[in-house]
Amino acid sequence: MTIYALIFYLLAILILVTTGLAITRRDMVHAVVYLIFSFFGSAMLFYLFGAPLLAVLEVIIYAGAIMVLFLFIVMMLKIETVRQRLFPLNQWLPAAICGAAYLALGIGMVVSDPNSQSPLKIAQADPGAFGKFIFQKHWLSIEIVSLLLLVAAIGALLLAKRSKQGPVQKTSEGEL
Repeated sequence: MTIYALIFYLLAILILVTTGLAITRRDMVHAVVYLIFSFFGSAMLFYLFGAPLLAVLEVIIYAGAIMVLFLFIVMMLKIETVRQRLFPLNQWLPAAICGAAYLALGIGMVVSDPNSQSPLKIAQADPGAFGKFIFQKHWLSIEIVSLLLLVAAIGALLLAKRSKQGPVQKTSEGEL
């Protein structure tokens, strides 16, 4: 077994474990943090497969922007959880193990890469050509994403409006 196969299997196990921890957590903040670990593992997997741009986009878009948005939504909804210590001791061990494993795998990937010693070629993309490529070949995906963002924005506005109005009054015919 090569070092790349070993790194692949370790990353796959870590992604599965952190995703499983994200699904099984009762505290939403902990679930979001474990999902961020899962996204970092996916980014490392993309890098291992020779797609560093996808790895960077995974970290910036998913682990950065979307998870921060989820974290803000969780904090805005003010979901009450059982009052515990800020960081319970049973959460330290899984977090420390996952963090150490990701750190070791990341260092191993960078050190074992034969191309890490050679300078990278400069890649240039004309923004006009990139825009034409995206909107000519993938226009349906762009439209679907824009529709999803519109629905999410409308939902956020409705939630914000409903929280400002106060509690909903019930009548015999339904909500007012």
